[in-house]
Amino acid sequence: MKVSVQANDFDLSLEVRELSKSGSVGAVASFVGVVRDVPMTLEHYPGMTENAIRKIVDEAAARWQVMDCTVIHRHGALQAGDQIVLVAVASTHRGDAFAACEFIMDYLKTQAPFWKKEHRPEGTQWVEARSSDDAAAERWTR
Repeated sequence: MKVSVQANDFDLSLEVRELSKSGSVGAVASFVGVVRDVPMTLEHYPGMTENAIRKIVDEAAARWQVMDCTVIHRHGALQAGDQIVLVAVASTHRGDAFAACEFIMDYLKTQAPFWKKEHRPEGTQWVEARSSDDAAAERWTR
């Protein structure tokens, strides 16, 4: 399982190829988040953030048949259109890969310690937590 919090961009094709190397992998589900129309700066606590992400990945692996997983989340200054996050999950079957990928992404939005500051023409502002993100994560506890 690969967890990386990094400033550098990532190569989706390379990351998926790495997950697909095992002959028993039957599916790789992936999600790439992209910065919308507003430049932003992402901050995090090194060490704490990676540990929080590992716990999320471990929970997904306990719930579904996850053979391997890659989570890459960027930090620092990002421009509109930049890739910000990758979640890719390898499994023997697509159902487990899709569910684990979605679960990890939902929990990243609410459980991983990142802070986003948007840089708008009228000034900078911290992004508030969204109730829709909490609702998405909550559905996994039912």
